[in-house]
Amino acid sequence: MPYLGIEIGGTKLQMLVAETPFHILERRETRVEAAQGAEGIRAWIARELSSLLETHQVSAVGVGFGGPVDRKRGCVARSHQIEGWAGFPLQEWLHQLAKVPVVIENDANTAALGEAWHGAGRHRDPVFYITLGSGVGGGLVTGGRIYHGKPPGEAEVGHVRLDREGTTLESRCSGWAVDQRIRAAVARGSEGSLARRVREDPGQEARHLAAALADGDPLAAALVREIVEDLAFGLSHVVHLFHPEVIILGGGLSGLGEPLRAGVASALPRHLMEVFRPGPEIALSALGRDAVPVGAIELARWA
Repeated sequence: MPYLGIEIGGTKLQMLVAETPFHILERRETRVEAAQGAEGIRAWIARELSSLLETHQVSAVGVGFGGPVDRKRGCVARSHQIEGWAGFPLQEWLHQLAKVPVVIENDANTAALGEAWHGAGRHRDPVFYITLGSGVGGGLVTGGRIYHGKPPGEAEVGHVRLDREGTTLESRCSGWAVDQRIRAAVARGSEGSLARRVREDPGQEARHLAAALADGDPLAAALVREIVEDLAFGLSHVVHLFHPEVIILGGGLSGLGEPLRAGVASALPRHLMEVFRPGPEIALSALGRDAVPVGAIELARWA
């Protein structure tokens, strides 16, 4: 029987019904309406899940949730982006809807598992994955299994401090943080390709960075340099603590592609102890937008 993989993010929701991670039978997806809170997300999940179960008899459900979870209790600890999730018994709620075993995990952990088994981390160990989406999260896979710290904490790289004033990696490198910086620059009267694209098509401004960078836009180039330097500095702590064989860049901002990957690969060694240079390989996600649901399918297979 097939499995169901669910991604519950701060920006998007996805469901995949699949017999194996790459034999996908059906997909459902939508964007998160933050104003509707967790209740709006749960209503969409319940509706789509009911529809899918009319066609597919799934054997288990895996979930990657966008925030810390207490996987042993099956509860959400909290969401940093969407109100109404704290303490919610997600595992039991889904079990009541689907009537099959359910496994829940943090979404970055889930994506890390997907990449380690089926993506850019295959045949590498340990594998560290960082998602640069609405927030910044991290996941570590070693020996083919997710590393778990004391609940509800995991490899929360987004909350690594970049200075003593409390600036976090997430406050600099998340998609929402970059959106804010672009909006501020445009409001100050910045001109060029990036500003023009944002004025013509506002909202989720960071999605215009890649095209503006290809145009040679100075603002886009300056922003990418800042992102690269902050990201390399934050990831240097990951290297000093965990020594992964590969660090995989995922999430929406990884759509910048090679300029982001090459920039981080070039900047990272400057922040490492000499004995650890040049550091791990830096790779782009091979699974892209499917990293979380593919990892969730893998979770379901083990349920």
